[in-house]
Amino acid sequence: MIVVHANFPIDPARREEALELAEMLVEESNKEPGMIDYRASVDVVDQNVIRFIERYEDEAAFAAHTETDHFQELDEKLPDLLDGEPDVMQFEVSEATEVEL
Repeated sequence: MIVVHANFPIDPARREEALELAEMLVEESNKEPGMIDYRASVDVVDQNVIRFIERYEDEAAFAAHTETDHFQELDEKLPDLLDGEPDVMQFEVSEATEVEL
């Protein structure tokens, strides 16, 4: 499984546009083959940071995601929406278990 955790600091003046784009990206990405889960949320400390948590079955599913129209739209628009450098981490996970709290 491939897990991606991305943090995007958003220009406050472009926040609504960024949130609409994130909502569309989540909706479309979750329809992709090989997608386990694709989520976005707003940081509770800094409302101008959008966090993405993405889980793919494998590297091929992740690679296919980057070729979709919705990802390409994000890639095109993101530089104008940012207010700082994004932080993106990719993890290759061999095993995952649910934790009960």
